[in-house]
Amino acid sequence: MSGKVTQQQINQVLWEAADTFRGKIDSSTYKDYILTMLFIKYLSDAYKEHLEEYTKRYDGDEQRIQRALSRERFVLDEHSTFDYLYSNRNDAEIGQIINKALAHLEDENTAKLRGVFRNIDFNSEAIFGKTKERNAMLRALLEDFNKLTLKPSVVGNEDVIGDAYQFMIERFASDAGKKGGEFYTPTMASELLARLVKPQENDRIYDPTCGSGSLLIKVANQVPSKKVAVYGQERNGATHSLALMNMYLHGIDDAKIEWGDTLSNPLHLEDGKLMKFQAIVANPPFSLDKWAMGFAGEGNTDSKFKMEASLDPHRRFEWGVPPASRGDMAFVQHMLYSLAENGRMATILPHGVLFRGSSEAKIRKQIIDMNLLDAVIGLPEGLFYGTGIPACILVMKKDRKRKDILFIDASGEEHYEKGKNQNKLREQDLAKIVETFENYVTEDKYSYVATLEEIKENDYNLNIPRYVDTFEEEEPVDMSQVKENIKNIKQELAEVEEQMEKYLEELGL
Repeated sequence: MSGKVTQQQINQVLWEAADTFRGKIDSSTYKDYILTMLFIKYLSDAYKEHLEEYTKRYDGDEQRIQRALSRERFVLDEHSTFDYLYSNRNDAEIGQIINKALAHLEDENTAKLRGVFRNIDFNSEAIFGKTKERNAMLRALLEDFNKLTLKPSVVGNEDVIGDAYQFMIERFASDAGKKGGEFYTPTMASELLARLVKPQENDRIYDPTCGSGSLLIKVANQVPSKKVAVYGQERNGATHSLALMNMYLHGIDDAKIEWGDTLSNPLHLEDGKLMKFQAIVANPPFSLDKWAMGFAGEGNTDSKFKMEASLDPHRRFEWGVPPASRGDMAFVQHMLYSLAENGRMATILPHGVLFRGSSEAKIRKQIIDMNLLDAVIGLPEGLFYGTGIPACILVMKKDRKRKDILFIDASGEEHYEKGKNQNKLREQDLAKIVETFENYVTEDKYSYVATLEEIKENDYNLNIPRYVDTFEEEEPVDMSQVKENIKNIKQELAEVEEQMEKYLEELGL
């Protein structure tokens, strides 16, 4: 490719690379390999260009060239570059060669890349099939990527690579149906959460179920200087790897993304206690079944296991243990317990958390009585991958000065754009939600500021229609107009019948 490489061209090559796997492997699996290859290609091309620059600058003086290269963001050597892999594309052991190159790359960059590729196996028979098929697929993958030049001078703005990564993750999410929602929150929903928590410089930002990290990146981007500390945790190994690569491709080199189950094994700790954050955002799995299995201990996988508050060393479930088949409130309690004194959090949840009974009602009452709930926002249906159900956002704050709670119903048809497979929030819809939230006002058929008394009268039920009336009055019926219409219809009918008689007569029937 000559001249600057465009976003379009990169996206095109990536999408073609995906064709190699289509119909052979589930897209929620093969995305890991394509995105990893994009990362490797980018690192390699940057390395190659810098090597050329230093060779020229230091007139071929090996020692000085190597010293300069060792100061780069990432250190590569010949055996971990894309070109090396491409030159071996016909090797019978190509899967193993790629794995070794990735392990080598990790070793050379342990501070940044330790463990990043451990969950991504290019030699997996379970995924790619027997040697012959596997080699054919990997060769095609390397050949597709070889068409792409990602040298910094050609790509220009670094965001291009990050955006290509985002583009692919989003395409895969829409492709992967039910599984898509597990690793990706649609762009505008992420943007909305980011604006609601309004991160400030030097804040610690946290996402306890961070998927591929796109939501965290949106929040970090709210701060112009990007001077924020980014923390996340993700349970799925391959998705955790994608999140780390995603951070690097967006220029966030010091993100702390951990791999493990946030509920039974939270890994962001300070002095053994849960770390505290100023801004927390999340799109946890909706109504996660068996959310507490990680607390069961060895050999306790039978259905008899019952979660109890005492099993959690961090004491997050003292307000109530959520039902075994619905983990929504477990994530909410984890986030509240991780909130700093001046912290704000916004999380996407199914509407059930607003009104379901038993232990969830108990937890809800406690949250409201402790004056932590700031707003309840109803979203349109069909916004999220893998589920058509409408969701809501709960905004919570520590140290709230007011006692009221704001309800916003942004689910009406005029508040989003209908799509073929997926509905979308537009900029104007976002702006309206954020403005209403910041002004904290009642607006007819859209929002309502409820007093604590009203919420108690409703038995702590937060179902939005109880507070925001979006019922449209029908136009009053004009009886004289109706009478006139009936008269006209009768007349037309008489004329048609008369015409009919004539036809039948002519036909002699």
